[in-house]
Amino acid sequence: MWFTKSIDETLNQLNVDPQTGLTDAEAEIRRKSSGPNRLESKKRKSVFQIFISQLNDWLIYVLFAAVIITIIMAEYIDSVIILLVILINAAIGVFQEVKAGKAIDALKQLSVPKALIKRNSHVSEISSEELVPGDILILEAGRVVPADLRLIEAVNLQTEESALTGESLPVTKDAGAVHTDPATPLGDRNNQAFMSSTVTYGRGIGIAVATAMDTEVGKIAHLIGNEDHSKTPLEKRLNELGKMLGKIAVAVCVFIFALSWLQGRDLGEMFLTAVSLAVASIPEGLAAIVAVVLSIGVTAMSRKNAIIRKLPAVETLGSVNIICSDKTGTLTQNKMTVTQVYTSDGLYDLEKDGTVAATDTVKFAATAMILCSDATLQDEDATGDPTEVALLALGDSIGIDRVHLAKKTSRKDEKSFDSDRKMMSVLVHTEDDDYKVFSKGALGSLKKKVTHVYANGKRREITDNDLQNFSEAARQMSDLALRTLAVAYKPADSDTGREDMENNLVLLGLVGMMDPARDEVKPSIKMAKEAGIKTVMITGDHRNTALAIAKDLDIATESGEVITGPEIENMTGEELKTMVEHYSVFARVSPEHKVRIVQALKARGNIVSMTGDGVNDAPSLQAADIGVAMGITGTDVAKGAADMILTDDNFSTIVKAIEQGRNIYSNIRKAVIFLLTCNLGEVVLMVAALLAGWPSPLIATQLLWINLLTDTLPAIALGMDQGDPEVMKEKPRPVNENFFSDGAGRSAITGGIFIGIITTIGYWYGYYELGYMPWDDQIPEEVVKNARTLAFMVLVCSQLFYSLGLRNRKKPLYKTGIFGNKYLIGAILMGLLLQVMVMFIPVLRDAFKLHMLDARGWIMAAALGLLPLIALEIIKTLRLHRK
Repeated sequence: MWFTKSIDETLNQLNVDPQTGLTDAEAEIRRKSSGPNRLESKKRKSVFQIFISQLNDWLIYVLFAAVIITIIMAEYIDSVIILLVILINAAIGVFQEVKAGKAIDALKQLSVPKALIKRNSHVSEISSEELVPGDILILEAGRVVPADLRLIEAVNLQTEESALTGESLPVTKDAGAVHTDPATPLGDRNNQAFMSSTVTYGRGIGIAVATAMDTEVGKIAHLIGNEDHSKTPLEKRLNELGKMLGKIAVAVCVFIFALSWLQGRDLGEMFLTAVSLAVASIPEGLAAIVAVVLSIGVTAMSRKNAIIRKLPAVETLGSVNIICSDKTGTLTQNKMTVTQVYTSDGLYDLEKDGTVAATDTVKFAATAMILCSDATLQDEDATGDPTEVALLALGDSIGIDRVHLAKKTSRKDEKSFDSDRKMMSVLVHTEDDDYKVFSKGALGSLKKKVTHVYANGKRREITDNDLQNFSEAARQMSDLALRTLAVAYKPADSDTGREDMENNLVLLGLVGMMDPARDEVKPSIKMAKEAGIKTVMITGDHRNTALAIAKDLDIATESGEVITGPEIENMTGEELKTMVEHYSVFARVSPEHKVRIVQALKARGNIVSMTGDGVNDAPSLQAADIGVAMGITGTDVAKGAADMILTDDNFSTIVKAIEQGRNIYSNIRKAVIFLLTCNLGEVVLMVAALLAGWPSPLIATQLLWINLLTDTLPAIALGMDQGDPEVMKEKPRPVNENFFSDGAGRSAITGGIFIGIITTIGYWYGYYELGYMPWDDQIPEEVVKNARTLAFMVLVCSQLFYSLGLRNRKKPLYKTGIFGNKYLIGAILMGLLLQVMVMFIPVLRDAFKLHMLDARGWIMAAALGLLPLIALEIIKTLRLHRK
């Protein structure tokens, strides 16, 4: 019970020095005994269990009934073929579910929070799974606590523990507290921080006392992994579509069976045919194909630095028409560099005067900035806010020995930064037994607190002229798109409280730092604009700074496109809704403003993507249609609230993800339209022939073969298409658009009817070339076999070839290229090869009751099979020329 032990007792029991932390060797020894720091997940179903679950479907039950009936009828070959179809379909489902499970594991791995620890006397960031008992952890606002900790230092530290305690308010921590009662409730153990809780305020240091299943959250870990899989809106639409088509198909098949009974046909054979047509007509493969396409698409997006956390985001991406982006790190490089320092001595420009020694005043200001910082910088390894890292780099560049400075000073108290005060202050004790307060923050905030200015090596009362000079320096820096930060100090003593830290300060200086735009961002913004997507910059920077970067990136052209947070506060919700689309840059905004901006944009009917990285960004990320968190600088809270995580914090990755999302949806749509076209063609053939009183054009095994071969393989291949390179020249897709909009439904109906008609012609020709007509009496069995074989071949060829034309519904093949999708070419060749094998291998030919075609039959099958593709290409070419 670590909450009953003092800090020293805890350190002694775990045998660790808080100044140095564990060594790598000691950490490795402890890891072998404690294991990885991760919770045990629910045991996954075995492959056999997955296989059995694939058979739990009413369509499969119908097929099993067909197997039993064929066995009773002594049609053993039919029984074997139907059984093989069942097994192959189940095998495909097993493969996909196993693959999806691996993808989920990979996603869980990506969601493992990072931990800031001290080992070997150095602070570094590691995966939380590598933590061991005894590790010294550093806690900051926004981080998820990765293990159960006994706190050894807490400065204004608050954590949100609602997942464990049910208490919605953050809990204030006290490292020095010791609870003697071993029955102290979890919510009252204020000297501990618990795994999975979130740091909402302040900072702290703790020692890991429990990891993995030994933690408090580990005791309720059995709840993890029991969540029901929620279907995406896309999957729901597909399921509804499948059910609707299934009902129609079953109705058609009941009609066919009834008609066959009235016509006096062989009821056993017609039952099998009707069942097979039901199975062939219902696109039961849609869900599996969509899962494959989504899996491939999400994997491809992860390779392009966009991690999709929530699958609905993939389909929503295609509808995004406004991207609200942070400036720092997303549009810019997030490599802040101080270029100017202004003090009472004047302007010191590091780019121009870098070879000139800095004045004592500049060095004092830089020293103050370093001491009032929580960042670390060692060689190129940095942690903390990029602004604070830049301040450490400033000290290095003007010759300040930060190691020596750290040895002769120690921080005794602090008043942490918050977005309301826009300031941070620390109380520092030096080796000369001297105390000073150092404060840094926005110049506007510090100006309200300063009474003196540091000039000529001493402090004097500040004048209006001093304030005007600093304000003018800040304005000039902002005009150059520099971020400004002011610093002040005051003499203090050991009992200076936090409430007195920020009064009567002495203004030291002002720094201007630059974060240049990323090279690849400007072309991405141009691409987004061509795609009908507006880019909006949302930043905490000043109006001038934001406008300068916005102009450089072609986001805005004039000051009238910029609005600030204070101006937003003076607007009512209705006013903001009316005016929000007039602005491209939102400057000096707080997290609360971001939520209002997103809500106003959505109220105007826009589909909004929003980026964020901080704890307070979580509400706006959740409010947006697509919340995008930064993978590098983003807090764990922001990542948890987001739909997508950028592993490179790069704006251009958002645009690439939107392009990928559009192509994924387009590919799914192609597969859906293809399947419906094929299924409709089969239904038209069967209904037309039976209504005319002809023998059934296809038997059960042939229909099942077509369903397995010509439907599934090309549909999956269409879903793997590379996509249209010009997809970003189209306008965003309406979010409520269905699969049949923009003429797609009409195309599926006309294509299906045409395939059905030309297959019926092929079936008729199979009788005609042997001197018979399908309505003749006493037709020899071989003639019927020949006609069925020709119908079989025409249907397979037409569906395989037709898939080529569906790669792009607007561009003819000569524009897109026949070999643009190697998977589709492979699927077509594989289908034709298997079809030829069925024809030429006697055992298979007999099994499918086929007749070897003569030369004219082969020519007719190929010629008729090409007609739907040719017709589609002619229509597309005419439309293109008409435009």
